[in-house]
Amino acid sequence: MAPRFVTDPDLTEELVAELVECWTEVSNAGGAVGFVPPVTAAEVRELALPTFARCGADGPDHLVAGFDETGRLACWLVLADAGSHLRAHWRWVLRVMVHPKHQGAGYGAHLMRAAEEAARGLGIEALHLTVRGGTGTEGFYARFGYTEVGRIPGAIRLVPGDDRDEIYMVLRL
Repeated sequence: MAPRFVTDPDLTEELVAELVECWTEVSNAGGAVGFVPPVTAAEVRELALPTFARCGADGPDHLVAGFDETGRLACWLVLADAGSHLRAHWRWVLRVMVHPKHQGAGYGAHLMRAAEEAARGLGIEALHLTVRGGTGTEGFYARFGYTEVGRIPGAIRLVPGDDRDEIYMVLRL
C-alpha cells in the first residue's frame, strides 16, 4: 500500500518526535542522511529543529512527509530553498529517508514521485541533490530521471581515512 503524502504538514510535537525518531533510525541503519552511526535522538534533534523551523507554507523550505496505513510517519524529505532569488526556480532535495521498517516496500519510489509532484505544484523547474559516494544510491535516483552533473572527490569525511565523493545530481521538471 502506498503512503499518504502531505506537503508541509502541521509540525506538531508528535510529528517532530516521529521525524527525529525516523532520522535517528535511518542514520543508525547506515543511511547517508548527515550522520555516522551511532547517533542519538538528542544529536539528531539538534540538527532537526532548525531544519523544520524553515519548513512550512510560509517558509522557504517544504517538508514532504509520507504516512503509513496507521497514520504514522513512514518517509520524508525536504525541498530546500537555494538561498538566492536567482535560483528561486529550483530546490535542493535534502534528507531523503524511509523508516527502516518500511524499506524495501517501494516507499522510496513513492517519496521521490511525491517530491516531484510537490515541486511542480510549487512552480519549481528543477530539483538538485547530492549523494554520498560509496553508497550506490545514485542508481536509485537515476531511476527517477536524475542525472549526475558533477562530483567532488573526497568531499565527505566519515572518519579519518574514509573520505567519500560528493555526487551532484539534477532532475529537470
